[in-house]
Amino acid sequence: MQNVKGTYDFFGKEQAIRQKVRSVLEEVFELYDFESMESTVLHELDLLTSKYAGGDEILKEMYELTDQGGRRLGLRYDLTIPFAKVMALNPGIKLPYRRYEIGKVFRDGPVKRGRLREFLQCDVDMVGAQGPEAEAELMLIAVEVFKRLDIPVTLRWNNRRFLSEILDAVGVPAEESLSVMLTLDKLEKIGSDGVLEELKDKEISGAVVDEIAELIARSEPSFNFLADRYSLGESQGSAEVSALQALIDKLSLSEICRFDPFLSRGLSFYTGTVYEIFDASGIYTSSIGSGGRYDSIIGKLIGREDMAYPAAGLSFGMESILEMLRDRQIPALIPQVVVISIGDTIGEAVMAASVLRSNGIKTGMEPAGRKLKKALASLESRAIRYALLIGEEEVQTGKVRLKDMKEREEYVVPLDEALYLLEKNDA
Repeated sequence: MQNVKGTYDFFGKEQAIRQKVRSVLEEVFELYDFESMESTVLHELDLLTSKYAGGDEILKEMYELTDQGGRRLGLRYDLTIPFAKVMALNPGIKLPYRRYEIGKVFRDGPVKRGRLREFLQCDVDMVGAQGPEAEAELMLIAVEVFKRLDIPVTLRWNNRRFLSEILDAVGVPAEESLSVMLTLDKLEKIGSDGVLEELKDKEISGAVVDEIAELIARSEPSFNFLADRYSLGESQGSAEVSALQALIDKLSLSEICRFDPFLSRGLSFYTGTVYEIFDASGIYTSSIGSGGRYDSIIGKLIGREDMAYPAAGLSFGMESILEMLRDRQIPALIPQVVVISIGDTIGEAVMAASVLRSNGIKTGMEPAGRKLKKALASLESRAIRYALLIGEEEVQTGKVRLKDMKEREEYVVPLDEALYLLEKNDA
């Protein structure tokens, strides 16, 4: 018996860390006034394979299946297309609509560190926000989340419309623009030689490949340089980049949020700004978050391309984040106190535990019948500070015995006084 490759079960300390990260994400999302939602895992295959959905690259990794009625279905490979479907099916949703969702998605891709086949994705999206303030707010969310997780990050961003204008200026045919973008997006993975070789395989003309080669040979060409070189100062893409950069500067995010003219992201539905988040130390090289603007999907899905549903989103890579936190000394979530019954006092022990829990004290119960010495040794090994002992003597006197395992102290007191001591030391 074994797990399917790329899938894992989580419990104990590892699950406690996962829950801690999830709690941080939910707290920040709700702080920024986003509401929770859940979308379906199963979808009609036609939706997931639509030309308006994820694109050829992601479809290679999609899980397909057929139900007993012969319907062709697929497991969701992200949370964006399901969200777009929810918006399309519910035209009465009041805009702007701000939602977050944390749920599992599935991709039949290569398995490596931080990349699984069944993994948790954490998305935050807004529909109905057209200006750059949407992207800026999502960037602020990213900065706040990673600040709380004590992970220094760099957020690289670009604008697909601006990149498309550059490619048009160097002579890339319009029908090949998206394909060339996706190749440029691999620059750090396969290097400039790999990019140029892939462009040649796409049968891009030699003159255009030479122009792109000269461009990518430059070390991080600036927006101003590119706009001047290709006379794009008055273009729509240029205006969008300038507007967002102005907000980034005003919010003092320039050190973290850096313009990257070759970034385009792997999914085909992005229409404007795109961004990816990386470990600033460079130790962990995979992306730990990403997103962008996707203004066209919802209208296209409902067959109303004339209807405007401006949308922008951000996705956090839970598995990648957890890989970065795996070696940190983050303690598992343990009870503050464990109640131990001695002799025939299990009823009184359960009642005492109930009182503590109703007052917000995280309380465990030791199995009845276990030898006291072993029970206390077990608590010490788990770094649990307090044990609450209830034996026949304690029942007769109406008191409990509270042992402080750290300070090696013991108190024989009424239960309400034990509660006070626990609350005081937990503050």
